[in-house]
Amino acid sequence: MALSYKARRRLSVLILLVGLPAYIVAAVSIVNLLDRPSLLVELAIYVGLGVLWAIPLKKVFLGVGQGDPDAPEDDTL
Repeated sequence: MALSYKARRRLSVLILLVGLPAYIVAAVSIVNLLDRPSLLVELAIYVGLGVLWAIPLKKVFLGVGQGDPDAPEDDTL
């Protein structure tokens, strides 16, 4: 079942306002559990986790910044 434009837009806002901060807290907690590794290892972990969250959510964010494709076009001048 494909999500409508409006549903994807609402879901993307929810993910960015609630899910992403929770993911950041989880990522920092994971790095702290590793007893603060070296700077390059820590950077690699943060970059990897930073890319990892976006891969499964790519379809949700695709085209959200564009206009509604299902909206009727307004041809008035």
